[in-house]
Amino acid sequence: MTSGKFITFEGIDGAGKSTHIGYVAEKLRQRGLLVHTTREPGGTPLGERLREMLLHEKMHLETETLLMFAARREHLAQVIEPALARGEWVISDRFTDASFAYQGGGRKLSLDKLQVLEQWVHPNRQPDLTLLFDVPLEVARSRLDASRELDRFEQEKAEFFAATRAVYLQRAQDFAQRFRVIDSTCPVEQTHARLDQILATI
Repeated sequence: MTSGKFITFEGIDGAGKSTHIGYVAEKLRQRGLLVHTTREPGGTPLGERLREMLLHEKMHLETETLLMFAARREHLAQVIEPALARGEWVISDRFTDASFAYQGGGRKLSLDKLQVLEQWVHPNRQPDLTLLFDVPLEVARSRLDASRELDRFEQEKAEFFAATRAVYLQRAQDFAQRFRVIDSTCPVEQTHARLDQILATI
């Protein structure tokens, strides 16, 4: 059986990436592919419990990072790797690029520590395709739902998100073979056309 493909969606909070996950999943299903959608942190019962802690409880930066990678290890073992082995395509809302952007860029954790964790948790697994939804900070902030309580990442100041976005864009340059940057200020129809174009190449 042919192994499936692993697609990740990335971007700062408010970039609009989650809006398009369902569209990409449906497009792939129309090709006769089995598609599993998931998210990080989360994706497993344990991961979802860790997600609640990570989004709402204050903690040391290294604790935060270790919990992110603990949830990721469980996610890989219980969901991502088995699905890929069955020939399914996996779409994940965030993966390790988010740790480099948020904990590394936004929170200033050492790059060396993140690289060690990446090599420990998934030395032989990287996404086949990463879709980075990029948007100016002021647009991203305006899109956050004012009707609900923001989590502790969404509550961060503009400087945090500027640094996070900068790391995302740098990684898109450093790993250009798997990244595709999408201008998330475009109308939905234009974004879908861009996604169609990208999906035709994989």
